[in-house]
Amino acid sequence: MRDVIYAGREFSRARVPAPDPMIVCVPPRLYSGIGMRLHPTGKFDNRGENYRHIEARPLAAAMGAEIVGVDVRDVRDEQFQEIRGALFRHKMIYFRNQKLTHADHEQFSLRFGPFAEDAYTSGVTGHRDVHPLIKEADDRSEMVFGEGWHTDSPFLAEPPSITMLYSVEIPPLGGDTIWANSALAYALLSDTYRHMIDGLKVRFSIRDVLRSAQRAVEQRNSPIGRLAATREAERLSDDLMRKIEGNAHPIVRTHPVTGEKALYVDGAYAINIEGMLPEESAPILKYLTDHITQHAFTCRLRWQSETLAIWDNRLCIHQAFNDYQGYRRELYRTTVSGEKPR
Repeated sequence: MRDVIYAGREFSRARVPAPDPMIVCVPPRLYSGIGMRLHPTGKFDNRGENYRHIEARPLAAAMGAEIVGVDVRDVRDEQFQEIRGALFRHKMIYFRNQKLTHADHEQFSLRFGPFAEDAYTSGVTGHRDVHPLIKEADDRSEMVFGEGWHTDSPFLAEPPSITMLYSVEIPPLGGDTIWANSALAYALLSDTYRHMIDGLKVRFSIRDVLRSAQRAVEQRNSPIGRLAATREAERLSDDLMRKIEGNAHPIVRTHPVTGEKALYVDGAYAINIEGMLPEESAPILKYLTDHITQHAFTCRLRWQSETLAIWDNRLCIHQAFNDYQGYRRELYRTTVSGEKPR
């Protein structure tokens, strides 16, 4: 006697329960597209390679890895090549227990390439390319620097390729950073959707981040505090107007080293698709941002002091959280020069 499916469960015909008037039977062939959206699957491979000079310990199924057995103040050439390869593979890598000076931070950053323009700060005294990201314990702002899903400074003509963030003081709870793998997200789009967006360009602008900072942030000598101070300005600087004008880049970009394709779109800076009306563009941008940032594509780092995290902005997006008010958080950032996205 053949089995049947009733209310999502399988029974032999001899044991089918009496009909329940509150349950609607749906033939199995009609289940597709009904109910909750399943997690994507089939293309997850964040395993660490069998490196000879480092060890990579995956953080999550989608992306991220801890690199162990390395002191970044003294990295041999063969170690560096494996670190670089691990970054491209895992999209974000991190090192614990690294005692770095600003000079050490600069030196290791330069192994990846020259410094990028920083869109928000001019560095610390004596180290113009090491940028402070500090939130004081008494700062009651409703927004924190790095809040909202974003890739770093995509409104620039040549956005930074790689970001390095080093932690000095971390709150006892909160202050995590979360990343999402935009290359994996692209791979798990349907063929039809990939074809539809191929060739589109998205305009990135600091406009919405500026508005949020003006509304929600205290005026302080910090990257986002200085943005907040512009709410009282009679005229915005030419530099800030340049960042509001922004730049348009391909919505699908190709990594210049690995050839991997990734979505290049975010929730913070992407404002419109070139050649579309806002009402045409908005649903596409929302869908793609929601798609990239679904939980299955993410990893989350719990910071400790003396942690160095590195990520490739061409392959992932990230965000910080404003969930540690009353505590101080002190980190320092460098960025590596990038190329015009293609």
